[in-house]
Amino acid sequence: MNKMSKRNFLKTSSAFVTAAAVSHFSRADEPAAHQTNWAGNLRYHADHLYAPHTVDEVKDAVKKCATVRALGSRHSFNTIADSLINQISLQHLDSIELNEQAHTVTVGAGVRYGTLAPVIDAKGFAVHNLASLPHITVAGAIATATHGSGVRNGNLATAVRALELVTSDGELITISRDHDGANFLGAVVHLGALGVITKVTLDVQPRFDMTQAVYRNLSIDQLGHNLETIMSSGYSVSLFTNWQKYNINQVWIKRRVIPGEHHEIAPEFYAAKRATENMHPIDGHSAINCTEQMGVPGPWYERMPHFKMNFTPSSGAELQTEYFVPRSRAYEAIRAVESLHEKISPHLFITELRSIAADELWMSMAYKRDSLAIHFTWKPETPQVMALLPQIEEKLAPFDARPHWGKLFTVPSKTLASRYEKFADYKSLVNHYDSKGKFRNEFINHNIFGA
Repeated sequence: MNKMSKRNFLKTSSAFVTAAAVSHFSRADEPAAHQTNWAGNLRYHADHLYAPHTVDEVKDAVKKCATVRALGSRHSFNTIADSLINQISLQHLDSIELNEQAHTVTVGAGVRYGTLAPVIDAKGFAVHNLASLPHITVAGAIATATHGSGVRNGNLATAVRALELVTSDGELITISRDHDGANFLGAVVHLGALGVITKVTLDVQPRFDMTQAVYRNLSIDQLGHNLETIMSSGYSVSLFTNWQKYNINQVWIKRRVIPGEHHEIAPEFYAAKRATENMHPIDGHSAINCTEQMGVPGPWYERMPHFKMNFTPSSGAELQTEYFVPRSRAYEAIRAVESLHEKISPHLFITELRSIAADELWMSMAYKRDSLAIHFTWKPETPQVMALLPQIEEKLAPFDARPHWGKLFTVPSKTLASRYEKFADYKSLVNHYDSKGKFRNEFINHNIFGA
């Protein structure tokens, strides 16, 4: 077991701040990397970081700690993974066990989608969807209902068949779809408050190939009558805008390849023009780190994400915010945000619009409603962004917008509670598995138990 104090970390990480500005995806086993989140906007407060290599070591660490939070790939932009005292990094729990008969794969809590995908693809399997970045861990992504896109695709947590976790007393338990009914539906999107996840079992399906094509300059007016058709035009569809000129800068359409069928890439899509070269979501940025486009077929895991696993996927330091609205009212919500374009655009890298199918997971942002996610990738201008968020949230309030749990928001806890039918049941579930509050932190206390 590795136990490292903050003082020792700082002694070995004098060059970290400079290095972080160059690469957000430094090696996961560099201790200094755990002092900040992926984007560098948040420095964690924990005095001690445990890095267990086995489940037994996780159990021992949990028993020793009065309070503790689990740490994944650090791709959260708020304090959901922070702790004033102890954190547990799960990076060394990297097992992958495929059950071909059951069509499941069980992964250790440190496994990233980009590591998992080629392993199961080589055996003829795939997961149903991926996020825009393959660098995130499975366990961390499901904890906050992180998602890809697709009108018929649920978020990544909807593929969970079972969770293995260590509870506050150090006991190892399994919560499964087959045996735990409602408790399972409450536990999958757990926000790190039920225990420390050690393994996740996912449904898999037969592997498939995909293509993606990009179109440029779609008028927002087209969304007024055609949004559902546009978002349904591929297996996964993303719209990118900087909210200028009443324009969708880019439309990314990812389609499954059907053996024996040939799909011609049309030169226009609702008057948007087909791109003639690979694109980065931010116009003018190099596409070298983006997955292949131009209708070239490739494995599902090399088309569904926007970025390649072996490249730094971003423009640099950034902030992120995301709100989920009912897709039935998506155009109204888009228009509401667009009304703030003069305030938003100066601080924005890009906005992405994606579809997520409804699910039954209690704390999922898509709980019981097909959703459109409005995602903002901001420039690293924290004061200006935090001042803007209440204005955006006010515009989206009529749509009962649910913020992404792992990104920046200012929605009050009582308002959050009113937007989740099972909010009180989730609080009861947390109390059931963690009656002493070992896994709570300021984020959980404020946003969940402050309601």
